[in-house]
Formats: sequence, C-alpha cells, structure tokens
Amino acid sequence: RYALKLGETLEALRQLATHDPLTGLLNRREFDRILAEESERAVRFGDPLALVLLDLDHFKRINDRHGHPAGDAVLREVSRRLVAQVRSVDRVLRLGGEELALVLVQTDRAGARRVAERACAAVRAEPVAVDGTPGLEVTVSAGVAVLPDDAATPAALVTAADQALYAAKAAGRDRVVVASETGRPAPGA
Repeated sequence: RYALKLGETLEALRQLATHDPLTGLLNRREFDRILAEESERAVRFGDPLALVLLDLDHFKRINDRHGHPAGDAVLREVSRRLVAQVRSVDRVLRLGGEELALVLVQTDRAGARRVAERACAAVRAEPVAVDGTPGLEVTVSAGVAVLPDDAATPAALVTAADQALYAAKAAGRDRVVVASETGRPAPGA
C-alpha cells in the first residue's frame, strides 16, 4: 500500500520535473537532454536530425487584448495542434513563453520543411476558441535547422534554427525559413 503511494508520488514528481504544467508538453530541461541524446544517436548512425523552433506571432497582443487566461488557452490549443502534426517518435516541447520546439528524428531538410509548413498551416487553419471571446486568429513563425547539414553540435543546431526563426519573423511572420536560406554561415559546421 505504501509502495503504491510512493510510486505514485515519484511519478508525480517526475511529471512535474519534465513537463510544462500549462501545456503538458516536455519542458526546457527535457529539450536539452533529448537534443543531446538524439544528436549523439544521429551522429552515431549517420542519420539527420531536424530542429524546428516555433514562436507564436504577436502573442503579447493576445495577452494584452484578451488577458492571460486567453493566452494560456491559445498556448494549450497550439500545443495540441502541433502534437497532431508529428510522428510518435518526434518530440514537441515548450521552451518557455510562446516558444515551442519540434525535434524530428531521422528527418532531412526537405522533410523538416514539410513538417514545419504543416504545423504552421494547422495553427492558422482555424481560429482558437477562447471562453468569452470570438475565435482568435493565431499564426506561428518557424525556423528549421538540420544536423549535420546546418550545424555540427546541438548548441550550433539551436543557434541555426533560432537564426532561421528570426529571419521568418523579419520576413513578415507566419512562415517557415530553413537555416540554409538565411544567407548566414552555418554555426559550428
């Protein structure tokens, strides 16, 4: 009886340590661990590993106009839509604020672009219903980078995807930019 309660408590603590409480997605700590593990595996087996960084466009405006509970509802719904766009072996994570990530195993640049475009389309496809407000139009910008094409290390992969994300935002938001399209040299490559 006590062992069952201890097991339940340990599982609850593990869940708290590894998951974002708002969205249920894996958290930043897990992102760092998973990216390191999957990068090592990709290098060992010669497979590509794609990283897609996503940022909700004009999220502060949603919070300012509709309140933080509406912003929370948008984050939960966007997270749900992103999870629906990836395979079970891939990971969707919340890095913090309105920034999310997709870690796509055995996925090359073309495949990562397709997943990122599908994810952006899924977010844009239907307004997000929020209690007391009409559906909110939500879009995301995405930056894509692939190991080993765009970077040689996990840290460089994050930098390359982040630069691509900023390029997507600078180009008008609601779009996907791949690291190789930014015109910047691949970091750490």
